[in-house]
Amino acid sequence: MKAIVVHAAKDLRVEEREMPVPGPGQVLVRMAAGGICGSDLHYYQHGGFGTVRLREPMILGHEVAGHVVEVGAGVDGLSVDQLVAISPSRPCHACKFCHEGSPQHCLNMRFYGSAMPFPHIQGAFREYIVADAAQCAPADGLSAAEAAVAEPLSVCLHAARQAGDLMGKRVLVTGCGPIGQLCVLVARAAGAVEVVATDIAPFTLDMARKVGADRTINMAETPDGLEAYAADKGHFDVHFECSGAAPALAAAIPALRPGATLVQLGLGGDMTLPVQAMTAKEISFKGSFRFHEEFFTAVAMMQGGQIDVTPLVTHSFALDQAGAAFEMAADRSQAIKAQIVF
Repeated sequence: MKAIVVHAAKDLRVEEREMPVPGPGQVLVRMAAGGICGSDLHYYQHGGFGTVRLREPMILGHEVAGHVVEVGAGVDGLSVDQLVAISPSRPCHACKFCHEGSPQHCLNMRFYGSAMPFPHIQGAFREYIVADAAQCAPADGLSAAEAAVAEPLSVCLHAARQAGDLMGKRVLVTGCGPIGQLCVLVARAAGAVEVVATDIAPFTLDMARKVGADRTINMAETPDGLEAYAADKGHFDVHFECSGAAPALAAAIPALRPGATLVQLGLGGDMTLPVQAMTAKEISFKGSFRFHEEFFTAVAMMQGGQIDVTPLVTHSFALDQAGAAFEMAADRSQAIKAQIVF
C-alpha cells in the first residue's frame, strides 16, 4: 500500500508500506479522506516545530476517515463498508493522567503522526490502517470529507469546554485558519450572541463571515480595529486565540471585559502575556490541548446538523498529488482545509 512519508523539511515522498492485518478488537480501514493539519505543515515546511524535530521518516496525517474492510475478533457495532471517523488519540489508560480523567495529557500518548516520542508515532496518511475499534466513530450519513473534519472539530469542542457556558456570551476569535473557523461554528452552536473574528488574510475573513461571524476585522489593514471594543473596560466574555501570534493576543486583551476567559489554542511558540492588564481585569487564562471524548461528540453534532463543516473543505487532492496538496494547504489566500482523497 502507499503512504505519505516526510523525511525532512520539503522532502515528502509517496512510498510503499506493508499491508497491515487487524487483531482482536481492531478493524482494517480503507482510507477515504485525510485533512492536512497545521502540525503536518510544520513537519513538511520546517522539519518540526519548537523542540520537536524529525529524527526518522514518518507517515504524516491524523485527520482521517475511511471505510471498514475487515473486522477483527470481538468487535461489535462496526460492519464492513461502514464509514468511520478515526480518532488519532490513543492514550495508554494506565498512567496517572488517564486515571485522573485527563487522557489528553497521557504520559504514553500514541497520537498519529507525532515526532514527539522516538521512535515516532507513524501517521494515518496511508491507503489502509489498522485501528482499535474504540477509536472508530460510525459516520453514517456523512461524507468522507465531513467525517475527516471530526478531529479538528474535536479540538474546538474541547476549547469550548475549557471556556465554559457560551450561551448568551460575546466571543472573540483571533486567527481564522481551520481551527478559528471551527471555533466560530462551535460558538454559534453553543449559543453565543455575538462572534467577532480577526485575521490578516481577506480570504479567511470572508469564510469566517460565511460560517457565522457577525463581524470580521483585518488587523493588517486596521491594526486598531479592536479599539472600539476596549471602551468601559472591554466587551468580550470569551476569547479563543487560534493564531499563536503574540500581537493578536496583545491586541485582544483590552477588548476583553473583566472576568473574561481567554482560551489559548494556537501553538506558534512562546508568547509574552500582558500579565498586569490580565490581573487587573481578573481574566482567566486557560490552555486547550488536543481532546479525547469530544471526538464522538464532534461526529454526532455533524450528523445531527448542528455544525456544517462542508464550506471549510476548499480543496481535494489525489494521493499522488501530495506535494501540491501540502503547498495548497499552506496558502491562506485560497485554502482553509485541503484534503487528500485516497
